[in-house]
Amino acid sequence: MRPENKQQVRDLRLFRSMTDASFEDLLAGSYFQRFPSHVVLIREGEPADFLHVVISGTVELYSAWNGQESTMQIVRPVSTFILAAVIRDAPYLMSARTYDASDILMIPSGNLRKGMARDPALSLAMVTELAGCFREVVKTAKNLKLRSAVERLANYLLRLDEINGGTGRFDLPTEKRVLASYLGMTPENLSRAFNTLGPYGVEVEGACLRLARKDDL
Repeated sequence: MRPENKQQVRDLRLFRSMTDASFEDLLAGSYFQRFPSHVVLIREGEPADFLHVVISGTVELYSAWNGQESTMQIVRPVSTFILAAVIRDAPYLMSARTYDASDILMIPSGNLRKGMARDPALSLAMVTELAGCFREVVKTAKNLKLRSAVERLANYLLRLDEINGGTGRFDLPTEKRVLASYLGMTPENLSRAFNTLGPYGVEVEGACLRLARKDDL
């Protein structure tokens, strides 16, 4: 790993509180790599050999069954994905691919488990990250079970606006077909949901969105 990449990793919230010795042990055998778009990183059912950390770009987590595929999560920097499988030394429950060009840090799973056993700061960081992942799963499940398609879209747009600084203007991070799959609807239903939100101040021009009246959503 290049020195500049190592320092970039050291500065991440996940690793900045570790001791220097623990950090060096953690990164032994690790990779910092840039992947082009649409590269499959892991496949469902494979052993969790590495912890993946998205440093830049976007990663799509997806699952397939009986010939159908669904987007489970859209991961943006700086986040891990499928941390639970790494901690439990269990198979991946989802597949992952880069949506666009992405910088990915890959840490051997054994290194992470040993590091957590030795370094309290790393353990706390990973538990905090895992708690965040769990809360995201609960929010997604509640959205799918309790909200209509239009309500799911409105909630997603408000959260995306918050992530992008709350200006009311932002670009969608993925194609609309991927967004539709993530929100549990067909592309046609997503288009209808956008049309329904039009009178409430949602303006769409390609991938660019403007929320003119956020209080109405």
